[in-house]
Amino acid sequence: MEVSDAIKKRRSIRKFIDKEISEEVIKELLEAARLAPSAYNSQPWKFFIVNDKVIIDKLREHKVFIQDFVYNSPLIIVCCADLESYPDRSRNNFNLRELAMGDLAFACQNLVLQATELGLGCCYIGLLDKEKIKKVLNIPENYIVPYAIIAGYPGEEPGAKTTKSIDEIRLK
Repeated sequence: MEVSDAIKKRRSIRKFIDKEISEEVIKELLEAARLAPSAYNSQPWKFFIVNDKVIIDKLREHKVFIQDFVYNSPLIIVCCADLESYPDRSRNNFNLRELAMGDLAFACQNLVLQATELGLGCCYIGLLDKEKIKKVLNIPENYIVPYAIIAGYPGEEPGAKTTKSIDEIRLK
């Protein structure tokens, strides 16, 4: 699949068939994320892979996600960034949180496009309790957790999405 095809084909999928995602496929997703660009080549991203029903139930018990469909996903990828991964020379000149959010976004877009090529559906999940998820999964304090990505083999096929025209997104 061409990159342009994956970009056009990608849709937010919230329903999945009951099929496990293999460790090999998970590694392909992480490899795509690993190759993303980052400020200072810091590669601040970390991904907590949740595909164990016991852990998913623990997240549900603590009401980490607002939307119930998240708990029915075969794979939840908790997207994190380590603010301490940037070199000292960057600490006084930049908002590290902003750098990390941009770097993590690049990595996640790579991951989602790779998932699309592999026949998986994904959906970004921003409605989560960031402190609860860090506590439940024992994520270090210096990491930010802005969102998660759910993934699985699609159980739905959303239609074409409506997007703005080029003239609407281009500043003049």
